[in-house]
Amino acid sequence: MANFLYTLSHSPIDAYFTKNSRDFIVREVPLYDFSGDGEHCVICLQKKDLTTFDALHILSEHLGVKIRDFGYAGLKDKDGLTSQFISFPAKFVADIENFSHEKIKILSITKHKNKLKIGHLKGNNFFIRLKKVSQIDAQKIQAALQTIANQGFANYFGYQRFGKFSDNFEQGEKILKGEKKFKNPKMRNFLISAFQSKLFNKYLEKRVEISKMAGEFSGAQLAKIYDLQDDEVSSIINQKQFFKILNGDILGHFPHGKFFVCENLNDEVQRFLRREISPSGLLLGNIKLKSQMLSARFENEIYEKCYAYLPQLNGTFRYLWSFIENANCIYDEQNAQLNLEFYLPKGSYATVILEEILHKEINEI
Repeated sequence: MANFLYTLSHSPIDAYFTKNSRDFIVREVPLYDFSGDGEHCVICLQKKDLTTFDALHILSEHLGVKIRDFGYAGLKDKDGLTSQFISFPAKFVADIENFSHEKIKILSITKHKNKLKIGHLKGNNFFIRLKKVSQIDAQKIQAALQTIANQGFANYFGYQRFGKFSDNFEQGEKILKGEKKFKNPKMRNFLISAFQSKLFNKYLEKRVEISKMAGEFSGAQLAKIYDLQDDEVSSIINQKQFFKILNGDILGHFPHGKFFVCENLNDEVQRFLRREISPSGLLLGNIKLKSQMLSARFENEIYEKCYAYLPQLNGTFRYLWSFIENANCIYDEQNAQLNLEFYLPKGSYATVILEEILHKEINEI
């Protein structure tokens, strides 16, 4: 069973993939240029087979920097070769020049005025090598990647969010119900965020379903399926792009900026086509800005049973639809290997792109 509803309609594609340091490479792109001076040292750290926290503990032991004094913009996978920027007080900079570790390499050293904080990254560049790929399947993968590059992709949370047994969200809901307690606040918050992420994915699946139906059924059939009025049907089927914006959607300036309610659908669709804005979905919690009209109706179908948890949660928005950049595909027929390269904005998952292309869960590839 798929982790989520695919947007593309092709049959599954055969390929072999493992997240190791040769076949999965991630390079963080900072949100801004570092100033070159200031109270904080900023290093570009390359690691393999280590989590971000593993790397920080190793650095802490070598430099004498307390874990809480490190700054980082995001967490990187343990599996694969990943590079990211880490900050720490500049008074420890002399010790970093003597640092050596078999799984960590320091690629650059500079200074900056501020400590890095979560979210202070633009996005990530990805390299993925697929093996045992036939020439025909390579062509299918290339075509799928090109379609995603042209139209964008459903911005699902990846399987990593939900744990080895895909039950993190269940644990999160038990915490909200008061049925389970965790002394570790970070673990508690992580499990609750997994619950919020699961709801978001369910809502995004609903929106993908509506978009697919709009392209496969007549207006009359669509009205019957979703109990829509004539003007609501028209507002959907008159949109030419795959993913449909709904009246009353919460839209956000893309790739980052303020969120606002969609009031002039025709104008906003044109801005969406220019990739200036994108519709968003709710990460459940108290928030002043509310979806309206048709958007609110479909949102309530997914979230309504969980509104009792609102007092315990801080809500926010996440783009439902996002866009890939710098997509490239190179096939090595002799070795039956295919290399994929692309850039994703922060918060998007390369594994979601891979599952969408191959129409298989990662653990089945």
